[in-house]
Amino acid sequence: MENSVIKSQAYGKDLVRVVRVVRHADGWQEIADYTVRCLLSGEEFGPSYTKGDNKLVVATDSQKNTVFYLAKTLPAEKVLVPEVFATEIASFMVNKYAHVTTCHVKITTKPWERMRFDNKSHPHSFYREGKESRWTEAVITKNSPPSASSLTTALTSGFYDLEVLKTTNSSFVDFWRDELATLPDMPDRVLSTRVLCQWKFVSTDVAKLQQQPFDAIYAGAKRNTLDSFANDPRAWVHASVQTTLYIMADRILNEFAAVDDVYYALPNIHYFPFDMAKFGLKNL
Repeated sequence: MENSVIKSQAYGKDLVRVVRVVRHADGWQEIADYTVRCLLSGEEFGPSYTKGDNKLVVATDSQKNTVFYLAKTLPAEKVLVPEVFATEIASFMVNKYAHVTTCHVKITTKPWERMRFDNKSHPHSFYREGKESRWTEAVITKNSPPSASSLTTALTSGFYDLEVLKTTNSSFVDFWRDELATLPDMPDRVLSTRVLCQWKFVSTDVAKLQQQPFDAIYAGAKRNTLDSFANDPRAWVHASVQTTLYIMADRILNEFAAVDDVYYALPNIHYFPFDMAKFGLKNL
C-alpha cells in the first residue's frame, strides 16, 4: 500500500437539499429548490488518504453548512439561477481554502411551474407535472495553486428525462445489411426517446460568465430540442436518430454563441408494431 500512488482524488458532500423563497414587497414570491453536491480536491489532501492525517480536511458537514450559508446570504439573483449559484459556491471554496485546488459543484433541480388562474400567474403557488430535471456542474480550478488570483471555470448545464414521442414523420431505412440484419426498412414509424442534453461554457472570468442568460439558454435548448424533433423537415427525411440529434445540437450552437459544445443522448424507447396478419387484419 505504501508504494501506491493516488492519481486523482476528491471528496465532499452530496444530496444537500436547499430551498430558498424570495418574498417581494408586492406579494410576488420566487423559489429555488436544489439538490447540491460539492467536491473538493487538491494535492495537499494526499496525507488524509495515505497517512490518516485530517488536519487539512474540510469536513463534509462544513461544506453542507457553507452551501446553506451562501443560499441565505447571497443576493437573490445569485441563488435563483442554478449556474450562478454553483459558481458562487465553487468560487467561495477555492478562495477560502488555500489548499483546495479544485471545487466541483453540481446542482440538480426539477423546476416548479407557477400556477395560472384566469390567465394570471399566481404570486406564490406552483406545481410540477412530469417535468424534466435541470442540472448544472461548475468546476473551478486554480491555475497556479495555492494562489486563487487566476481561476479557470468549466460550466456544464443541461436537462435529462425529457420524454418525447411522435407517431409519424420518422424513418429508418437504407442501413447496413448482412447475414445478421433482420430489421426491415421502416419508412414511417413511432419515434420515442428520453432526452439528455448538455451544453458547456469555459471561462477564466467567473464574474463575466455569470452574466450569461442561463435561463434563456436553458429555455432555448429545450425549445430547439422539441422543435427539431417535431417540426424540422430535415429530421423527417433523413433516416436516423443521429440526424435528429445533430440538428438539435447545431441549432443550439448557432443560436447561443457563448456555448462551446453540445452533447445529446437519445436512447430509443421502442414501439414495434405487431403483425396481425394471422388474425386476418392488416396493420403493417
